[in-house]
Amino acid sequence: MKTYEQVLETVELALAKGEYHFCIKFLNPIIETFPISSKEGVNLRTILITALCGVNKKEDAKKLCKELLKSYEYKTRENAKYLMEIIDSPEIKKPENWNINLESNPSLNQGSQNILKSKKSNLEKKKFINLIDSPTGETKPFQKGFTIIIFLILILLIPLLSGCVKIENTLDLRNLDAINNYLEIESKYTNKFPWQIKFEETIEDLFPKGEIAFDKSYFSLKNKNLSQEKAKETLTKIQNTAGDLAGIPTDLEIINSEKNLIFFKNYNFNINIDLQNIKNIEDLELKFKIVLPNKALIDLSNPQLEISENLVIWNLIPGQINSLEFSFKNWNKLLIGITIISLIVTMAYVLRFYRYQLGTDLPQLPPD
Repeated sequence: MKTYEQVLETVELALAKGEYHFCIKFLNPIIETFPISSKEGVNLRTILITALCGVNKKEDAKKLCKELLKSYEYKTRENAKYLMEIIDSPEIKKPENWNINLESNPSLNQGSQNILKSKKSNLEKKKFINLIDSPTGETKPFQKGFTIIIFLILILLIPLLSGCVKIENTLDLRNLDAINNYLEIESKYTNKFPWQIKFEETIEDLFPKGEIAFDKSYFSLKNKNLSQEKAKETLTKIQNTAGDLAGIPTDLEIINSEKNLIFFKNYNFNINIDLQNIKNIEDLELKFKIVLPNKALIDLSNPQLEISENLVIWNLIPGQINSLEFSFKNWNKLLIGITIISLIVTMAYVLRFYRYQLGTDLPQLPPD
Protein backbone atom coordinates (compact mmCIF):
# COMPACT_ATOMS: atom_id res chain seq x y z
CA MET A 1 0.00 0.00 0.00
CA LYS A 2 1.34 3.41 -0.96
CA THR A 3 1.93 6.03 1.70
CA TYR A 4 0.09 9.32 1.79
CA GLU A 5 3.15 11.22 0.51
CA GLN A 6 3.44 8.91 -2.51
CA VAL A 7 -0.26 9.19 -3.30
CA LEU A 8 -0.21 12.98 -2.93
CA GLU A 9 2.83 13.34 -5.21
CA THR A 10 1.19 11.16 -7.91
CA VAL A 11 -2.17 12.94 -7.96
CA GLU A 12 -0.68 16.44 -7.77
CA LEU A 13 1.53 15.68 -10.77
CA ALA A 14 -1.45 14.28 -12.68
CA LEU A 15 -3.56 17.31 -11.77
CA ALA A 16 -0.85 19.70 -12.93
CA LYS A 17 -0.67 17.89 -16.30
CA GLY A 18 -4.44 18.01 -16.70
CA GLU A 19 -4.77 14.19 -16.51
CA TYR A 20 -8.06 14.29 -14.60
CA HIS A 21 -9.28 10.84 -15.68
CA PHE A 22 -6.08 9.24 -14.41
CA CYS A 23 -6.37 11.18 -11.16
CA ILE A 24 -9.96 9.94 -10.65
CA LYS A 25 -9.10 6.37 -11.58
CA PHE A 26 -6.11 6.39 -9.22
CA LEU A 27 -7.91 7.89 -6.19
CA ASN A 28 -11.28 6.12 -6.31
CA PRO A 29 -10.02 2.66 -5.13
CA ILE A 30 -7.90 4.02 -2.25
CA ILE A 31 -9.79 7.12 -1.07
CA GLU A 32 -11.60 5.19 1.68
CA THR A 33 -8.30 4.13 3.26
CA PHE A 34 -7.78 7.76 4.25
CA PRO A 35 -10.63 8.64 6.67
CA ILE A 36 -12.42 11.96 6.32
CA SER A 37 -11.60 12.79 9.94
CA SER A 38 -7.89 13.08 9.07
CA LYS A 39 -6.12 15.96 7.36
CA GLU A 40 -4.83 13.57 4.67
CA GLY A 41 -8.34 12.36 3.84
CA VAL A 42 -9.64 15.93 3.49
CA ASN A 43 -6.74 16.95 1.20
CA LEU A 44 -7.16 13.94 -1.12
CA ARG A 45 -10.92 14.43 -1.35
CA THR A 46 -10.41 18.09 -2.25
CA ILE A 47 -8.07 17.06 -5.09
CA LEU A 48 -10.57 14.43 -6.25
CA ILE A 49 -13.36 17.06 -6.30
CA THR A 50 -11.15 19.28 -8.47
CA ALA A 51 -10.49 16.43 -10.91
CA LEU A 52 -14.21 15.54 -11.10
CA CYS A 53 -15.06 19.17 -11.89
CA GLY A 54 -12.39 19.10 -14.61
CA VAL A 55 -14.23 16.28 -16.44
CA ASN A 56 -17.66 17.80 -15.69
CA LYS A 57 -18.74 15.10 -13.21
CA LYS A 58 -20.43 17.55 -10.89
CA GLU A 59 -22.80 15.06 -9.25
CA ASP A 60 -19.91 12.89 -8.03
CA ALA A 61 -18.13 16.03 -6.82
CA LYS A 62 -21.24 17.07 -4.87
CA LYS A 63 -21.34 13.69 -3.10
CA LEU A 64 -17.79 14.20 -1.85
CA CYS A 65 -18.64 17.75 -0.75
CA LYS A 66 -21.57 16.42 1.27
CA GLU A 67 -19.19 14.02 3.03
CA LEU A 68 -16.89 16.92 3.92
CA LEU A 69 -19.89 18.85 5.30
CA LYS A 70 -20.24 16.16 7.99
CA SER A 71 -16.68 16.69 9.26
CA TYR A 72 -16.09 17.66 12.89
CA GLU A 73 -13.60 20.33 11.83
CA TYR A 74 -15.17 23.76 11.44
CA LYS A 75 -12.74 24.87 8.72
CA THR A 76 -13.38 21.71 6.67
CA ARG A 77 -17.14 22.32 6.78
CA GLU A 78 -16.71 25.94 5.70
CA ASN A 79 -14.45 24.97 2.78
CA ALA A 80 -16.96 22.34 1.69
CA LYS A 81 -19.70 24.98 1.63
CA TYR A 82 -17.58 27.20 -0.63
CA LEU A 83 -16.85 24.25 -2.92
CA MET A 84 -20.54 23.39 -3.13
CA GLU A 85 -21.37 26.98 -4.10
CA ILE A 86 -18.70 26.96 -6.80
CA ILE A 87 -19.92 23.63 -8.22
CA ASP A 88 -23.56 24.82 -8.28
CA SER A 89 -22.66 28.10 -9.96
CA PRO A 90 -23.98 28.43 -13.55
CA GLU A 91 -21.59 27.96 -16.46
CA ILE A 92 -20.87 31.01 -18.61
CA LYS A 93 -20.81 30.29 -22.31
CA LYS A 94 -18.00 31.82 -24.33
CA PRO A 95 -19.21 34.29 -27.01
CA GLU A 96 -18.27 33.38 -30.57
CA ASN A 97 -16.77 36.80 -31.21
CA TRP A 98 -14.06 36.10 -28.63
CA ASN A 99 -12.26 33.83 -31.17
CA ILE A 100 -10.31 35.11 -34.16
CA ASN A 101 -10.54 32.90 -37.24
CA LEU A 102 -8.01 33.40 -40.03
CA GLU A 103 -9.38 32.46 -43.44
CA SER A 104 -7.37 31.98 -46.60
CA ASN A 105 -7.64 34.64 -49.29
CA PRO A 106 -9.31 33.10 -52.43
CA SER A 107 -7.79 35.79 -54.64
CA LEU A 108 -4.37 34.19 -54.40
CA ASN A 109 -3.45 32.40 -57.60
CA GLN A 110 -1.62 29.13 -57.86
CA GLY A 111 1.71 30.85 -58.44
CA SER A 112 1.44 32.92 -55.31
CA GLN A 113 0.57 29.81 -53.32
CA ASN A 114 3.66 28.02 -54.66
CA ILE A 115 5.84 30.97 -53.61
CA LEU A 116 4.37 30.85 -50.11
CA LYS A 117 5.03 27.10 -49.92
CA SER A 118 8.67 27.54 -50.93
CA LYS A 119 9.16 30.28 -48.30
CA LYS A 120 7.54 28.05 -45.69
CA SER A 121 9.90 25.16 -46.53
CA ASN A 122 12.91 27.51 -46.26
CA LEU A 123 11.77 28.71 -42.84
CA GLU A 124 11.36 25.14 -41.63
CA LYS A 125 14.97 24.38 -42.57
CA LYS A 126 16.28 27.18 -40.33
CA LYS A 127 17.55 26.08 -36.93
CA PHE A 128 16.58 29.31 -35.22
CA ILE A 129 13.31 31.11 -34.66
CA ASN A 130 12.81 34.36 -36.52
CA LEU A 131 10.53 36.32 -34.25
CA ILE A 132 10.09 39.14 -36.75
CA ASP A 133 8.69 37.08 -39.62
CA SER A 134 6.81 34.44 -37.61
CA PRO A 135 3.03 35.06 -37.40
CA THR A 136 1.44 34.91 -33.97
CA GLY A 137 -1.10 32.39 -35.20
CA GLU A 138 -4.68 31.93 -34.20
CA THR A 139 -5.76 33.38 -30.84
CA LYS A 140 -6.79 30.42 -28.70
CA PRO A 141 -8.87 30.34 -25.51
CA PHE A 142 -7.40 29.23 -22.18
CA GLN A 143 -6.97 25.50 -21.88
CA LYS A 144 -8.80 23.46 -19.23
CA GLY A 145 -5.62 22.89 -17.26
CA PHE A 146 -5.08 26.62 -16.79
CA THR A 147 -8.67 27.10 -15.61
CA ILE A 148 -8.43 24.25 -13.12
CA ILE A 149 -5.15 25.56 -11.69
CA ILE A 150 -6.67 29.01 -11.13
CA PHE A 151 -9.73 27.33 -9.59
CA LEU A 152 -7.49 25.34 -7.23
CA ILE A 153 -5.54 28.46 -6.20
CA LEU A 154 -8.77 30.27 -5.31
CA ILE A 155 -9.89 27.30 -3.23
CA LEU A 156 -6.59 27.29 -1.33
CA LEU A 157 -6.97 31.00 -0.58
CA ILE A 158 -10.25 30.37 1.28
CA PRO A 159 -8.75 28.61 4.34
CA LEU A 160 -5.85 31.08 4.32
CA LEU A 161 -8.16 34.07 4.73
CA SER A 162 -10.45 32.26 7.16
CA GLY A 163 -7.73 32.33 9.80
CA CYS A 164 -6.86 36.03 9.60
CA VAL A 165 -8.24 36.87 13.05
CA LYS A 166 -6.56 38.57 16.00
CA ILE A 167 -7.94 37.76 19.48
CA GLU A 168 -6.56 39.76 22.41
CA ASN A 169 -7.57 39.68 26.09
CA THR A 170 -6.20 42.15 28.66
CA LEU A 171 -6.45 41.45 32.41
CA ASP A 172 -5.79 44.54 34.54
CA LEU A 173 -4.61 43.51 38.05
CA ARG A 174 -3.43 46.92 39.29
CA ASN A 175 -6.35 47.00 41.74
CA LEU A 176 -7.07 43.48 42.95
CA ASP A 177 -10.34 44.55 44.53
CA ALA A 178 -11.59 46.03 41.24
CA ILE A 179 -10.13 44.02 38.33
CA ASN A 180 -10.81 45.09 34.74
CA ASN A 181 -10.95 42.70 31.77
CA TYR A 182 -10.89 43.75 28.09
CA LEU A 183 -11.61 41.37 25.18
CA GLU A 184 -10.90 42.45 21.59
CA ILE A 185 -11.48 40.49 18.34
CA GLU A 186 -10.34 41.92 15.01
CA SER A 187 -10.55 40.52 11.47
CA LYS A 188 -7.27 41.67 9.94
CA TYR A 189 -7.97 41.20 6.21
CA THR A 190 -11.67 40.44 5.72
CA ASN A 191 -15.03 41.20 7.26
CA LYS A 192 -16.43 39.18 10.15
CA PHE A 193 -17.02 35.47 9.73
CA PRO A 194 -20.31 33.80 10.77
CA TRP A 195 -18.75 32.36 13.95
CA GLN A 196 -17.70 35.85 15.04
CA ILE A 197 -21.22 37.21 14.65
CA LYS A 198 -22.66 34.28 16.62
CA PHE A 199 -19.99 34.73 19.32
CA GLU A 200 -20.82 38.43 19.70
CA GLU A 201 -24.53 37.70 20.09
CA THR A 202 -23.83 35.08 22.78
CA ILE A 203 -21.43 37.38 24.65
CA GLU A 204 -24.04 40.17 24.71
CA ASP A 205 -26.50 37.79 26.39
CA LEU A 206 -23.91 36.56 28.93
CA PHE A 207 -22.67 40.02 29.93
CA PRO A 208 -25.57 42.49 29.70
CA LYS A 209 -23.74 44.97 31.95
CA GLY A 210 -20.49 44.86 29.99
CA GLU A 211 -19.37 47.71 27.74
CA ILE A 212 -19.58 46.45 24.14
CA ALA A 213 -18.31 48.18 21.00
CA PHE A 214 -18.18 46.81 17.44
CA ASP A 215 -18.04 47.65 13.74
CA LYS A 216 -17.77 45.63 10.51
CA SER A 217 -14.43 44.03 11.46
CA TYR A 218 -13.99 44.73 15.20
CA PHE A 219 -15.57 43.68 18.51
CA SER A 220 -14.65 44.57 22.10
CA LEU A 221 -16.04 43.74 25.55
CA LYS A 222 -15.07 45.55 28.78
CA ASN A 223 -15.92 44.20 32.24
CA LYS A 224 -14.90 46.57 35.05
CA ASN A 225 -14.58 46.47 38.85
CA LEU A 226 -14.56 42.67 39.18
CA SER A 227 -13.53 40.70 42.24
CA GLN A 228 -10.91 37.97 41.83
CA GLU A 229 -13.55 35.22 41.73
CA LYS A 230 -15.73 37.22 39.33
CA ALA A 231 -12.75 37.78 37.02
CA LYS A 232 -12.08 34.02 36.92
CA GLU A 233 -15.75 33.37 36.15
CA THR A 234 -15.72 35.96 33.34
CA LEU A 235 -12.64 34.46 31.66
CA THR A 236 -14.07 30.95 31.96
CA LYS A 237 -17.38 31.98 30.35
CA ILE A 238 -15.58 33.63 27.42
CA GLN A 239 -13.38 30.57 26.90
CA ASN A 240 -16.29 28.10 27.12
CA THR A 241 -18.40 30.14 24.70
CA ALA A 242 -15.61 30.24 22.10
CA GLY A 243 -14.97 26.51 22.45
CA ASP A 244 -18.66 25.58 22.14
CA LEU A 245 -19.17 27.67 18.99
CA ALA A 246 -16.02 26.30 17.34
CA GLY A 247 -16.88 22.72 18.36
CA ILE A 248 -13.38 22.41 19.85
CA PRO A 249 -12.94 21.60 23.57
CA THR A 250 -10.54 23.92 25.40
CA ASP A 251 -9.71 24.42 29.07
CA LEU A 252 -8.69 27.37 31.26
CA GLU A 253 -7.25 27.01 34.77
CA ILE A 254 -6.25 29.91 37.04
CA ILE A 255 -4.64 29.12 40.42
CA ASN A 256 -3.74 32.03 42.69
CA SER A 257 -2.54 32.35 46.27
CA GLU A 258 -1.53 35.20 48.53
CA LYS A 259 0.75 35.58 51.56
CA ASN A 260 0.06 38.45 53.95
CA LEU A 261 3.22 40.02 55.37
CA ILE A 262 3.54 43.18 57.48
CA PHE A 263 3.89 45.88 54.85
CA PHE A 264 2.81 44.00 51.70
CA LYS A 265 1.01 40.97 50.30
CA ASN A 266 2.78 38.54 47.99
CA TYR A 267 0.54 37.17 45.19
CA ASN A 268 1.31 34.07 43.10
CA PHE A 269 -0.56 33.22 39.90
CA ASN A 270 -0.45 30.08 37.75
CA ILE A 271 -2.46 30.18 34.48
CA ASN A 272 -2.87 27.15 32.18
CA ILE A 273 -4.70 27.39 28.84
CA ASP A 274 -5.20 24.10 26.95
CA LEU A 275 -5.22 24.73 23.17
CA GLN A 276 -4.18 21.23 22.08
CA ASN A 277 -7.32 20.75 19.96
CA ILE A 278 -6.81 24.02 18.06
CA LYS A 279 -4.50 22.89 15.26
CA ASN A 280 -3.72 23.79 11.65
CA ILE A 281 -5.27 27.26 11.89
CA GLU A 282 -3.07 29.61 9.90
CA ASP A 283 -2.61 33.26 10.79
CA LEU A 284 -4.61 33.04 14.04
CA GLU A 285 -3.10 35.50 16.51
CA LEU A 286 -3.87 34.92 20.20
CA LYS A 287 -2.56 37.32 22.85
CA PHE A 288 -3.16 37.43 26.62
CA LYS A 289 -2.04 40.71 28.23
CA ILE A 290 -1.62 41.16 31.99
CA VAL A 291 -1.23 44.59 33.64
CA LEU A 292 0.35 44.36 37.11
CA PRO A 293 0.69 46.86 39.99
CA ASN A 294 4.48 46.66 39.72
CA LYS A 295 7.24 44.63 38.12
CA ALA A 296 6.60 40.89 38.37
CA LEU A 297 8.89 37.98 39.19
CA ILE A 298 8.62 35.89 36.01
CA ASP A 299 10.65 33.58 33.76
CA LEU A 300 12.36 36.05 31.40
CA SER A 301 13.69 33.24 29.16
CA ASN A 302 10.19 32.25 28.01
CA PRO A 303 10.05 33.02 24.23
CA GLN A 304 6.28 33.48 24.36
CA LEU A 305 6.56 36.51 26.65
CA GLU A 306 7.10 40.20 25.91
CA ILE A 307 7.70 42.17 29.13
CA SER A 308 7.72 45.95 29.47
CA GLU A 309 7.72 47.43 33.00
CA ASN A 310 4.47 46.16 34.57
CA LEU A 311 2.94 44.87 31.29
CA VAL A 312 3.25 41.19 30.31
CA ILE A 313 2.25 40.16 26.76
CA TRP A 314 1.73 36.40 26.50
CA ASN A 315 1.61 35.03 22.92
CA LEU A 316 -0.48 31.86 22.97
CA ILE A 317 0.45 28.99 20.63
CA PRO A 318 -2.39 26.78 19.26
CA GLY A 319 -1.87 23.03 19.43
CA GLN A 320 -0.31 22.88 22.90
CA ILE A 321 -0.84 23.66 26.60
CA ASN A 322 0.25 27.23 27.35
CA SER A 323 1.40 27.81 30.94
CA LEU A 324 2.43 31.00 32.75
CA GLU A 325 3.55 31.46 36.36
CA PHE A 326 4.37 34.80 37.96
CA SER A 327 4.28 36.63 41.29
CA PHE A 328 4.24 40.23 42.47
CA LYS A 329 3.97 42.31 45.65
CA ASN A 330 1.09 44.59 46.53
CA TRP A 331 2.24 47.14 49.09
CA ASN A 332 -0.04 48.19 51.99
CA LYS A 333 0.17 51.94 51.37
CA LEU A 334 -2.10 52.87 54.30
CA LEU A 335 0.00 50.96 56.83
CA ILE A 336 3.24 52.32 55.35
CA GLY A 337 1.87 55.90 55.56
CA ILE A 338 0.77 55.51 59.18
CA THR A 339 4.17 54.04 60.09
CA ILE A 340 6.08 56.91 58.46
CA ILE A 341 3.91 59.55 60.17
CA SER A 342 4.33 57.82 63.55
CA LEU A 343 8.11 57.79 63.13
CA ILE A 344 8.20 61.50 62.26
CA VAL A 345 6.03 62.44 65.28
CA THR A 346 8.14 60.28 67.60
CA MET A 347 11.39 61.80 66.35
CA ALA A 348 9.99 65.33 66.76
CA TYR A 349 8.92 64.57 70.33
CA VAL A 350 12.34 63.11 71.25
CA LEU A 351 14.19 66.10 69.78
CA ARG A 352 11.94 68.51 71.67
CA PHE A 353 12.45 66.63 74.95
CA TYR A 354 16.25 66.60 74.73
CA ARG A 355 16.33 70.22 73.65
CA TYR A 356 14.36 71.16 76.77
CA GLN A 357 16.79 69.23 78.95
CA LEU A 358 19.80 71.08 77.51
CA GLY A 359 18.23 74.45 78.18
CA THR A 360 19.26 77.74 76.50
CA ASP A 361 22.27 80.14 76.64
CA LEU A 362 20.15 83.20 77.60
CA PRO A 363 21.06 84.98 80.90
CA GLN A 364 18.83 84.21 83.81
CA LEU A 365 17.32 86.73 86.31
CA PRO A 366 18.83 86.72 89.82
CA PRO A 367 16.78 85.06 92.47
CA ASP A 368 14.83 87.30 94.94
